[in-house]
Amino acid sequence: MKKNIPSEVQVSGLEAHLGYWLRFVSNSVSAEFARKVAAEGVTVSEWVVMRVLFDHNEMQPKELATAIGMTKGPVSRLIDRLLAKKLIARRAHASDGRAQIVRLTPGGRALVPKLAALADANDAEFFAHFSEAEKHQLVKAMRKTVEVHGLSAVPVE
Repeated sequence: MKKNIPSEVQVSGLEAHLGYWLRFVSNSVSAEFARKVAAEGVTVSEWVVMRVLFDHNEMQPKELATAIGMTKGPVSRLIDRLLAKKLIARRAHASDGRAQIVRLTPGGRALVPKLAALADANDAEFFAHFSEAEKHQLVKAMRKTVEVHGLSAVPVE
């Protein structure tokens, strides 16, 4: 039988780490948003693809992958899922027969503002207790961390 011997080494607790609290909040915010977009028939990853296409009109899959910080394989699977849901369309590139171009369908384009409103409402639900100045400071701190560490992948899920 092992005895419970006190350690002389000081070990920080989980709650002493900022990363713990960031993950704790992020998991809750993300899970609730995932539930909300699932009710609209899409995943968070699909929403990210649709939101990027909303701004770019049409893109090659490799450009889309770069824009969201994913590799070609996972983006291809997302494209296939969105094609099956008729939220995006694909066509051959005009000058490169091997390349494809993807774009939102009219139904996909109409869905993006609704999903964006869900994202806004989700943020409001979780962060309404902060003043605008506090929210600005949080975003500024997170953007600084992204910049300092050269982070580029868009949070997908």
